[in-house]
Amino acid sequence: MTGWPATARPAFRGPLDDQRPRALGGFGGDPWLVLTVVALLALGLVMVFNVSYFWGQDRFGDPFHFFRKHCIAIAVGAVACAATSRLPSAAYRRAAYPLLLAVLLALGLVLVPGLGVARSGARRWLAVGPLAFQPSELAKFAVVLFLAHSLAKKGPRVREFRMGILPHVAVAGLVAVLCLCEPDFGTAVLTVAVLVLMLFAGGVRVRHLLVIGAAGLPLAAYELLHAGYRVRRLSVFLHPGDDPRGIGFQLLQSFIAFGSGGLWGVGLGESRQKMFFLPAAHTDFIFAVVGEELGLMGALLVLGLFATLAYRGFRIALRHPDPFASLLAFGTTLLLVLEAAINVAVVLGCLPTKGLALPFVSYGGSAILAALAETGVLLALAREAG
Repeated sequence: MTGWPATARPAFRGPLDDQRPRALGGFGGDPWLVLTVVALLALGLVMVFNVSYFWGQDRFGDPFHFFRKHCIAIAVGAVACAATSRLPSAAYRRAAYPLLLAVLLALGLVLVPGLGVARSGARRWLAVGPLAFQPSELAKFAVVLFLAHSLAKKGPRVREFRMGILPHVAVAGLVAVLCLCEPDFGTAVLTVAVLVLMLFAGGVRVRHLLVIGAAGLPLAAYELLHAGYRVRRLSVFLHPGDDPRGIGFQLLQSFIAFGSGGLWGVGLGESRQKMFFLPAAHTDFIFAVVGEELGLMGALLVLGLFATLAYRGFRIALRHPDPFASLLAFGTTLLLVLEAAINVAVVLGCLPTKGLALPFVSYGGSAILAALAETGVLLALAREAG
């Protein structure tokens, strides 16, 4: 990811010499990225309203409860996207260590009784007045920002084990451990995956990564097996029919949703699984309802949009001449794409159940806000890359 020559910006002749199209500048340098995210947000709006209507009426007496909060989250996220898209890469470089310290403090405060908010057996939220947010959503980006800054600053020294591996594994590992204490196993796994891929892209020796991987396997196995509910989830993942009315219920209902959808789906708004059969249908398992109502073609459309997002994000990383900004674009794209891939894999039964949302589509204020702010970072870097 380092040392590539800058790509020249397109030039125009005549009175437009050395100017760029206004539409391109208005979209932050990458209109395709903007249109992709807008399409995902639009689909998310439709699906959140469609899926949460019955749940909101039953639980709160207001069918628009979740949809209204989702719209507010998108509006706030759009402001955050606009703000982050106007910052230069130098500002992100300066913010790397302060943001990391703030995130570590917030993750610690989540674990303090009376400060952290517990929901569904997990303490992942900090309450600020009537609002609650998940520090782990910001923690993922803070790790990416730290890694980009540190790897670019060290340059060729990242090929040394002491400089390239130890400080980065220590910081990302601390964030992952704090997430595990909530517990938030999905965010911890995502953080470690981003760490490994960014170290590889930053020039760390592969054999050093293998050494760390071998050392971390026993710890990962212990964390996976010492918690009874994770063992049960793993068992159900391997044999979904073993507990059809217990812990395997959600995955089996997801299979039923996809199986009912067929090629073209049962029709928008016609899902039966959303009517209290499929738990977390508006959050972690919203992709299952997409498969039921819009069929295989609708699911492929969603995957195609995320593939486009990946292409545009990695393109920005390849085109940016600055090593720090290139790594930042690479890591930010990884966050969005890997989270989507893990969510889809869980819904399809390819991975054990984890609490990760589908970016831009699932209901969730903190997740929407973080995803849109990260999109703004990519747009800022796209403008610089040309």
